[in-house]
Amino acid sequence: MTIQLRQICLVAEQLAPVIDDLTAILGIQSCFIDPGVGKFGLENNLMPVGRNFLEVVAPVQENTAAGRYLQRRQGDGGYMVITQIDTLDEHQRLRQRALDQGVRVAHEHSSDEWYLSQLHPRDMQAAFLELEWNPQADFSGYWNPVGGLGWEDKVQQGTTVDFIGVELQGADPLALAKHWASVTDLPVDTDVATPSIRFNNATLRFVEATDGRGAGLGGLDIRVSDRQAILAEARNRNCYVSDDQVNICGTRWYLHDS
Repeated sequence: MTIQLRQICLVAEQLAPVIDDLTAILGIQSCFIDPGVGKFGLENNLMPVGRNFLEVVAPVQENTAAGRYLQRRQGDGGYMVITQIDTLDEHQRLRQRALDQGVRVAHEHSSDEWYLSQLHPRDMQAAFLELEWNPQADFSGYWNPVGGLGWEDKVQQGTTVDFIGVELQGADPLALAKHWASVTDLPVDTDVATPSIRFNNATLRFVEATDGRGAGLGGLDIRVSDRQAILAEARNRNCYVSDDQVNICGTRWYLHDS
């Protein structure tokens, strides 16, 4: 079984200023806008981070799930951990494994070309976990949420190289890690600073929520090739925290040199 972290979704009160900050600070480019999210009362924008993707969604009407999430977590922040599964059998097995543990499927789609299951954030206790499969099974290429292909020329890695980790926070980090491990059928590593689960290309780290915002997706680890450019632009935009961290869209971005 292989689980690839393929996309991170953030949620924002207003889309445009967040996209402006992300592209300027991280040195990435927009590659796709999906009109299909309009049925959920949202607008979005997607940007490649290496061969994976960063999405930001924002409500454009009242009483949306994203809007309620913004209220619960007191503003912009992390929203979804979106994964690509290597086979349909494994996708279906993990989907059933989640159901067997009382985790609800909040939304799903199934066709010959694409299976998608979004596991409910309340049941996952920190964020949506989305399981996706497509028959191409190419972890560095075809990806349905960005329309398949056509985004490759927008990849820019001169400043930011890729995602390498996700920080999920809660009242009891070990219990939260064990829950995500049980759903994903992966072991918890407790021989490191924080309880962790290893995906194919990234590590999920589980930490105590100390920022007053409760459980959620609080931070992202990124590999960078130009730390100084990121820090300089973060200072210009009041997003600088330290030489190792910037804060964009209510999310902690931890910088790790390539």
